[in-house]
Amino acid sequence: MSRGERNSLSALIRAVTGLLDTFAVVLKHLCRRPITEEYPEFHRQLPARARARIILTRDPDGDERCVACFLCSAVCPVSCISMVAAAREDGRRFAPWFRINFARCIYCGLCEEACPTLAIQLTPNFEFCEYDILTMVAEKEDLLVAHGGKNRDYNFYRYAGVAMVGEKGSHIDEAPPVDLKSNMP
Repeated sequence: MSRGERNSLSALIRAVTGLLDTFAVVLKHLCRRPITEEYPEFHRQLPARARARIILTRDPDGDERCVACFLCSAVCPVSCISMVAAAREDGRRFAPWFRINFARCIYCGLCEEACPTLAIQLTPNFEFCEYDILTMVAEKEDLLVAHGGKNRDYNFYRYAGVAMVGEKGSHIDEAPPVDLKSNMP
């Protein structure tokens, strides 16, 4: 038998054994009972890092954590987050309104990673489908929860050192603001 005939014979044997192995797997699973998990009655345990519904959390003092920095809306790949920024009398920033369109959201978690105050967090709650697409738009009142989420003790203003009272440049060891027009030639 020549070398070419041996190669073609070995190729034929490999093809037949591959075909028979495939049929063996099909026959083995054909005789088994199907494994069906009935969804509403049986809930699968989700991984610890599962990402689903977005919530807005509060700090330990009870104030909203969101400082309306717009990082979450800037990093969102589908532009489903929108908000407006404002400041309180004490200088603390907040979002008067905050809106997420869950019909567009892809639950990637980039908004959670970009948030410096840990205000946005994703929970494993994934059961919220609607027939009307307009009801998938969640306002701030729908998203805001009364707890701190995964990081209950984190308070952005305490860690950031924001204790300033008065105008910019009047804080201890702070340089006065630079007049940009004086730097012009």
